[in-house]
Amino acid sequence: MSTLKDKTVFITGASRGIGKAIGLRLASEGANIVIAAKTIEPHPKLPGTIFTAAEEMDAAGGKGLPVCTDIRFEEQVQSAVEKTIETFGGIDVLVNNASAIQLTGTVATEMKRYDLMHQINVRGTYMTSKLCIPHLKQTPNPHILNLSPPLNMETKWFAPHVAYTMSKFGMSMCVLGMAGELQDQGIAVNALWPKTVIQTAAVQNLLGGDEIMRKARTPDIMGDAAYTILSKNSRTCTGNYFVDEDLLRSEGITDFGKYAQVPRDELMQDFFL
Repeated sequence: MSTLKDKTVFITGASRGIGKAIGLRLASEGANIVIAAKTIEPHPKLPGTIFTAAEEMDAAGGKGLPVCTDIRFEEQVQSAVEKTIETFGGIDVLVNNASAIQLTGTVATEMKRYDLMHQINVRGTYMTSKLCIPHLKQTPNPHILNLSPPLNMETKWFAPHVAYTMSKFGMSMCVLGMAGELQDQGIAVNALWPKTVIQTAAVQNLLGGDEIMRKARTPDIMGDAAYTILSKNSRTCTGNYFVDEDLLRSEGITDFGKYAQVPRDELMQDFFL
């Protein structure tokens, strides 16, 4: 029997992309998936809403709960947490997936975009964790998983887009600190990052369109990697910065062809690695 059957997973930004892929993978194991995102109306360039995502979670074998949530606002996150408890009775896993991106230098980065990235990526991750921790304490194998990179403090990762890098490394610093803070309480806090670029709307619209998408893997690899992490014992697996391919290889998986349309040597490596 799956270790995630009937467990409740709260995922920010799960209406599309990597967040949805993780939700679908865990739903296939019988998990309850809370889609905490703000898309309630279809977007012309960004397919999917919280409602269509919930339907897909149901079809995959789990139970989807769409909750309109903008994680910049504490009252909305608190309301989403309360709705989750009311519906499913607890929270077993938190996936901090929601993220904003703009790859511009200092002068070219408008302060409203700086604020957006830091409000969503760092503050949103910190606040959602803060509000879920009291409920995670009540479950036998609690996990927090942040979609953020290893803390590679090198100039080359900061210089081209310092505002974005600061915000993503802020999420990774939450892993470093909270893993230590919560270890005695048995709550695992880990990070997961893709080795290659992943096919998402952000990549399609912001990073180069079809040519980049061709050199990217599907989000399914992140779903499989997340499932691997969240199935582990929370008391012994914490404080790690996992990379999807490396993690899956360590689990004995060697065939990655199903995640990409091109050979491995043509794939584009992701940032921060």
